[in-house]
Amino acid sequence: MTRALEAQERHERQRALRALLRHPLLPAAGAHAASFLLVRRHAAALRAWLARYPRWSLLVEPEQARLRKTPADLADGTRPALDPHHGTPFTRRRYVLLCLALLALEGEDRQTTLGRLAERMVGYFADDPALTRAGAFELDVQDQRRDLVHVVRLLLDLRVLTRVAGEEQGFIADQRRDVLYSVSRPAVAAMLNVRRGPSTLEATDAADLAARLAGIVEELAPETDDARNQALRARLFRRLLDDPVVYYEDLAPEERAYLTTQRPFVVDEIERATGLVAEARREGLAMVDPDEELSDLAMPEEGTEGHLTLLVAEWLAGRARDGRLVGRAAVEQRVAELVAEHRGRWRKAALGAGAEVELTDRALDRLSALRLLRWTPAGVAPLPAIARYAVVAPSGPSGPAGAPRSGAPLAGPSAPAGRADGAPRARTPRKTR
Repeated sequence: MTRALEAQERHERQRALRALLRHPLLPAAGAHAASFLLVRRHAAALRAWLARYPRWSLLVEPEQARLRKTPADLADGTRPALDPHHGTPFTRRRYVLLCLALLALEGEDRQTTLGRLAERMVGYFADDPALTRAGAFELDVQDQRRDLVHVVRLLLDLRVLTRVAGEEQGFIADQRRDVLYSVSRPAVAAMLNVRRGPSTLEATDAADLAARLAGIVEELAPETDDARNQALRARLFRRLLDDPVVYYEDLAPEERAYLTTQRPFVVDEIERATGLVAEARREGLAMVDPDEELSDLAMPEEGTEGHLTLLVAEWLAGRARDGRLVGRAAVEQRVAELVAEHRGRWRKAALGAGAEVELTDRALDRLSALRLLRWTPAGVAPLPAIARYAVVAPSGPSGPAGAPRSGAPLAGPSAPAGRADGAPRARTPRKTR
């Protein structure tokens, strides 16, 4: 009986940690209520593990749980926030509007309207010369109202806002059609994930923006050998928990050396805490999710863009064997060929004149986020994990010799193994960090 209880408790802790990894801002109500209860029940154990290994902090309040995830790579822009309705990625402008919306909500009462929020943001643009130079925010322009609605939809998805009356789509058509919201002040306060308040940094030139961004999440530099080893361990845990694939060539020499000697310990801790399964190959290491619950990007995926991305991955996998770079123009040409080949089965709205340009962007962005390729000035560089999508010839009863089979891993020690669909998993988009 004791073993059964221990197994149940371990399973509950795994489910709670997985929920936090997928939703770092986890509301107590709504679709995530059951996960929140597990997080609250096991908060002490979760808090201790997260502080010891990835060095992330966990705050559990009556309204929500907030996992403050500091990414291992602050410069990674492959997984932006997405509009919950259409999956549209956030642009730099929408991120600016998100920050200004949070600033406006700080001064609101328990309820506000979309029109009031928009007016306050217009005022921020008018009062700040830097924002004015970057471009005005004008409610008379429908595209700019649409940008604001994308921001509001994200805040609704995170339960920072709760819709009381009205519809955002009406505001896009006519700014006089307002929407009423309830405001969760604890969620507003929890959104910003920094170690230092931006106002505590010295004002510097705009060209030094990268340094300022690094300053708000800067951690204390380790001074002893033990502290340096702990910092190395934390960076590796963050990568393995947050990235689809960790390639050894992307690690600093000291990180690679630590992982080489401590890999069994690191992998065992992550597997026991999360239920993820390690997949180690010559080129790197991935923590695979057998249940596909943590994947924010599926591969393969249904629909026009999902099918296209899989076909592009297969095509690029054939060029990964010899390390050849692939030019952007060549990828667009291949996408145009695939559009012509599958026109009868794909969504018509995505197949207009010149559609291959946007479809190529989306396919390459998805493959980049999954760490299956890397952009370089000379072209697209397929990465080793893309080999699992290569077309190979099966042998034996599974099919006639020479018949192509999609999605199979390449033979050889460096080929990533995986599930039947061969899908690596991507971690949570960086929308709530």
